[in-house]
Amino acid sequence: MSGWTFPRTEVEGISLPRMLIGINWFMGYCHQTKARGKFNSEYMTPSRIADVIEVFVNEAGIDCVYGVLDEWPKLLTGIAEAEQRVGRKLVTIATPHLKSGDRQEDLDASRRAIERQAAIGASFCLPHQATTDACLDRTRRRIRWMDRYAAMIRQCGMIPGLSTHMPEAIIYADETDLDVATYIQIYNAAGFLMQVEIDWVHRVITNARRPVMVIKPMAAGRVQPLVGLAFVWATIRPRDMVVVGTQTGDEAKELIEISRSILEGRPSGVELQKTRSKGSVS
Repeated sequence: MSGWTFPRTEVEGISLPRMLIGINWFMGYCHQTKARGKFNSEYMTPSRIADVIEVFVNEAGIDCVYGVLDEWPKLLTGIAEAEQRVGRKLVTIATPHLKSGDRQEDLDASRRAIERQAAIGASFCLPHQATTDACLDRTRRRIRWMDRYAAMIRQCGMIPGLSTHMPEAIIYADETDLDVATYIQIYNAAGFLMQVEIDWVHRVITNARRPVMVIKPMAAGRVQPLVGLAFVWATIRPRDMVVVGTQTGDEAKELIEISRSILEGRPSGVELQKTRSKGSVS
């Protein structure tokens, strides 16, 4: 390891780095085009995934992967290979899609999905946004069935949280004292995929009773890392975390150094990309 460790926080007794490793760029979920996503998915082999994770761990002790699922063997193989290389177990956060509804068959299907995440060794289980936001009841200011999901997650030995694109979900979970330990919320300087203005989401995050993991800080590649990371690190709390995605170890090194320079209040040591048009400012 480089000797420097990324600042850490704690969620229900588990130490987590404030920068978490996201998986969208590993799996092809680029939020751009089908062709780009196909390339990303085919390019990112288990070994290349392990290469990226290894850099995060060795450069800054970033040892948590967000977004794992039992149905993605490529990702699980990459994580296992990275664990072998670095000689330590990684913390993983599962984000399964659960079956909305209170019929017994819906509950049984959800329990099976949760049990599968426990079987792959996930420490946290945050029902995916597609589940959370479908259950959101704005009229009654609650998240239907989420209390049952949280209980199932506890029974399987994992820590519950929830993933959302709707800032109301955090407010309603806090108001109803839902048994969750952390939240996932989209947050970026471009407002990409955010459902209300940036300042409103900022207030929700600031007022949240639990630590918040913010996702898409660089708006899926639409915002430069310096801009995206400077914004989130300057406007979240010391207890909150940022999820980032990369495809190469060099990208991981850049994001770590840019973030470190922002947190330390100094210029970044990242070398800028040079083109002919920048000759006069080089």
